Formats: sequence, C-alpha cells, structure tokens
Amino acid sequence: MSDEVPITDGREPAGVVTAMIDHVLGLAVTWTAWDGRPLPAGDRLYTPHKAIRRVTDHLIDHLAELEARLAGERTIPDRWHASACTTPVDLAPFTDQDLDEATSRLTRLGRIWAARLTTLTPDQLDHSPGEGWTFRQIAFHLAGSTYYADAVGNLSAIGSGR
Repeated sequence: MSDEVPITDGREPAGVVTAMIDHVLGLAVTWTAWDGRPLPAGDRLYTPHKAIRRVTDHLIDHLAELEARLAGERTIPDRWHASACTTPVDLAPFTDQDLDEATSRLTRLGRIWAARLTTLTPDQLDHSPGEGWTFRQIAFHLAGSTYYADAVGNLSAIGSGR
C-alpha cells in the first residue's frame, strides 16, 4: 500500500469504500479452498485470515482518524503490525464460519463508512478538519485495501495448480 496522496475522481466516496469491500468479499468466498500455504506478494506473505485482518484494521484505523478529526481531537497513532507479521491465527484454515464472520464484520463496517461519508458535505469531504488527507482522499485510499485480498486471489481453482 502506498503513502502517496490518493487520487480521487467523481465517484461518491461511500461507493468507493463499499465497492472495495464487495471486491474483498467476492474473493473471500473462494478462500475456503485455501490449502494452508501462505501466498507471497512482494516481500510479504498473505493468507485469507491475514487479508481480512488487514482490510478490517485499515477500515477501523481510518474511521477512528475521521471521527477524531471531526470531533476536533488528536488522532491515535497507528500501532498495527500491519502485514509485516503473519500471526499463528493468520495460518488457521479459513472455514465457512470464518467467511460468515468476515462477511458480517466487513458489511457492517461498510455500512458505517457509507453512513458517515454520506452525511458529510462536499466541503467537509474536500476541506477536512485536522491534519492529513481529506476525507475524500481517505476513502479513495481505502480502495487500495483490495491489495490484501488480491494477494490471496481467487482460490476457486486451487486444485488446478495455483
């Protein structure tokens, strides 16, 4: 993921975030076929659980930032280990129940994001309080969370050589 200023366009920020979540969940439905081997992407390893963890953490981190800035408070520093580490939990099988949990978690986070972003005026989206990217830029930055899911990919054909 890049720390460069996100490029925005005419899409609604709420739709950008929910489309990212839809993309992630669209891939996640194939992850119950995962064979337990971490998948390399760049200098990191990814698993279904790690991809879900990273997307979820990313959404939570920036939601906390947005809410703190709207309240005129300082943001809490990011202390995630991010994708630099692969935990024992990341290596667990990805079951139908895990998919259900991930779907519930990410769908709810998407609705929170959509509700929050649609209540902001264009001025608030583009001239956001506090330091950092505008809220519109944050939404478009979150779209890059597809990277984590794409690192795992579509595993529906795992038996055919992936």
